[in-house]
Amino acid sequence: MRKVLAYLFTTIAFATSVTAVASPVDRGPVLKFGVGMFQPDREKNDATYRPLAEYLSAKLNRRVELRTVDSWEGLAKSLANGETDMALMGPWGYVLANNEAGAQVVSTILYDDKPEYFGIIVTHPNSGINSIADLKGKTFAFGDKGSTSGYLIPLHFFMTQGIKPEKYFKKVIYTKHQAIETQVAQGVLDAGADYNRNRNAMIAQGLIKAEQSKIIWQSDPLPNDAFAVSKVLFSDKNFVTQLQQALESVGSALKQSPRLLPAHYTGFVTRDNTFYKPIRDAGLATGVLRPR
Repeated sequence: MRKVLAYLFTTIAFATSVTAVASPVDRGPVLKFGVGMFQPDREKNDATYRPLAEYLSAKLNRRVELRTVDSWEGLAKSLANGETDMALMGPWGYVLANNEAGAQVVSTILYDDKPEYFGIIVTHPNSGINSIADLKGKTFAFGDKGSTSGYLIPLHFFMTQGIKPEKYFKKVIYTKHQAIETQVAQGVLDAGADYNRNRNAMIAQGLIKAEQSKIIWQSDPLPNDAFAVSKVLFSDKNFVTQLQQALESVGSALKQSPRLLPAHYTGFVTRDNTFYKPIRDAGLATGVLRPR
């Protein structure tokens, strides 16, 4: 496990798409804004988050360059090495970028007005699996190794139960959250790790049927996705204040411009690094995160 960080920050190749957003007044260098692959494909992801990039550009009087990054690991790496200046990223990806390069959260996104969510483990209702004990000898899917609910939190839970995934499961794979839900619903996988928001959204969109999915474990509350900035940008306190104010205004702006955020996302709330302590603690406990 201790080799994972090296894997994340030295060997990952990731692709990005770039969209430049013009601001009425450009006061300073272009802001490179990275977002993870929250949507099924890059084109839809760009279209989904372009309104937010445009809104921030107008509020900050800076040109914003939107970049979709394929994986959570890649997004953490991009913020750490300066390829992006600010990013909307998963909690574990943020903790990695904070640990490796001093990136700092400035706000947390709200989902149905809540700043937290839950990791889950799902199976098919007809699988005969009703508990973690029933998973022994079965196939299991984690999300990618930069995912909070798909990798870090279930890994930490398994460790507290004395479970070593490579020995406990018949087969372990790593894939995308949507693929996990789809393959579990189809019976291709016995079980997998996901998060409640993704499962609910896929059911609402008709991508899976509720009767094809069953939750057998749920985590404690986890902090939602972080809006983080690079260490260099965080040192500009005036900019950070301006950015936090811009993000806090998104909630009220959604009333006139509902496309600013995807469905169910209702704005941002100012948070700091301490809010992500549960994720950091899990990383340290598993040995995946090494103290600096």
